Amino acid sequence: MATAKRSPLGRPGSASPGPGPTVFVLFGGTGDLARRMVLPAFYRLAIEGLLPEQWLLVGNGRGDVAHEDFRKHIHEALTEFGPKPEGSEWESFAERVRFAGGGFSSDDPGSLLDVLAEARTSLGGDPQLVHYLAVPPVAFTELTRGLGGHGLATGTRVVYEKPFGTSQDSFRELDRVVHSVLDEQQVYRIDHFLGKEACQDLHLLRFANGLFAAMWCREHVESVQIDVPEKLGITDRAGFYDATGAVLDMLVTHLFQVAAEVAMEPPASLGALDLQAAREKVISCFRPLDPAEVVLGQFDGYRDVPGIAADSTRDTFVAARLWIDNDRWRGVPFYLRTGKRMAASEQQVSLILREPPGPLAGQLPADTNVLSFSLAGNGEISLSLVTKKPGPGLDLDTARATIPLSDLEGADPLPPYVRLIHDVLLGDRSLFTRPDGLAAVWEAAAPLLASPPKVAPYAQGSWGPAEARELIAPGHWLLGQ
Repeated sequence: MATAKRSPLGRPGSASPGPGPTVFVLFGGTGDLARRMVLPAFYRLAIEGLLPEQWLLVGNGRGDVAHEDFRKHIHEALTEFGPKPEGSEWESFAERVRFAGGGFSSDDPGSLLDVLAEARTSLGGDPQLVHYLAVPPVAFTELTRGLGGHGLATGTRVVYEKPFGTSQDSFRELDRVVHSVLDEQQVYRIDHFLGKEACQDLHLLRFANGLFAAMWCREHVESVQIDVPEKLGITDRAGFYDATGAVLDMLVTHLFQVAAEVAMEPPASLGALDLQAAREKVISCFRPLDPAEVVLGQFDGYRDVPGIAADSTRDTFVAARLWIDNDRWRGVPFYLRTGKRMAASEQQVSLILREPPGPLAGQLPADTNVLSFSLAGNGEISLSLVTKKPGPGLDLDTARATIPLSDLEGADPLPPYVRLIHDVLLGDRSLFTRPDGLAAVWEAAAPLLASPPKVAPYAQGSWGPAEARELIAPGHWLLGQ
């Protein structure tokens, strides 16, 4: 398989110019997350030439699955989710795929040790081991202990999916176990929103452009909206979702991390340590959520989904008002919203600027002076401005300037999972979370988790419960109004 279609990706501070020989172990290899996200991302890396010259992919699961059956499973996943598996590229990829069945635990490694011994012999030398835990959070602790107990932890890199814990107590216990087995530099806690092109532009646009750097504070920003409605339901993820819900699946993971991207102080550099430190420092300034400033909802028909209990009170929607108690953002509300089965699927971050004083105060059209970032797809930046409508009168109108990031000359975007897995191969931890930041996340979420508000019903295809509109009043959500 070709391995030189692209130059290696990376930011300042990347650990190396390119990955060396690697064995990629995918725990939960036949699960839903691997099928939808991880396997397509890994195949994309292969056809883009971003994998090492020498690599093997080893799936792991409870079933006794033959190598050929796992290859067939991957082929079916790629046929459904892309990139399409075709010709010599697929054949070369499939030759490097293995499966280790029988599960994996501290008591019983199944066939993984034997398959890895064969893989190491095949590649020669001492290849880098990358373990990807594409499994439910409840399995993280035992798998981590198993890595340590069976000699698979030293020198390896381990990727943990979100959420990293489900409460303050579970986070502390998981963090304790992880650090009893692994050094922090080996740990990659993935949040795929941080791998989105436009999410990275949240800080790059600000730090590289004086116009935006000057207005990025409470003197000029009236409020911030981070809005991620989804039309999708939870049919294929009923068990996981009913144990998790919107708060754990989205709010304390993706939305809090995006809020940190918006709010962080300028780091000393864009190197991994400085960027992580700036992100985690501002999270420590998040005020603990007041349950009175949070709206939870559940879409009508949720309890009819196969696998969902008839009396489930699980939240499928959350809207929250977040406050950041530091000099830059004190008094500026950050409004966070996400939900399933809503009217549209969007991923938008908007900074609503304060109305400037002067002769036009109180006369400006609605929803102007707004800087927005679409995090969906390849990303887009939009600026809503007040202009004079051409003509004899002094009529004000709204103009919108939009920059699709994929239209920039030489743009070569990659999906977030592709970006982040490649960063793991490089050893670049810039876009991964740290335990101090996560400890602050759980502290901020603790009051909500301890005393959640009553879950309100909302119609499928709507914008959520009416209470979410009341939460943001006298303002309004930019999406859906």
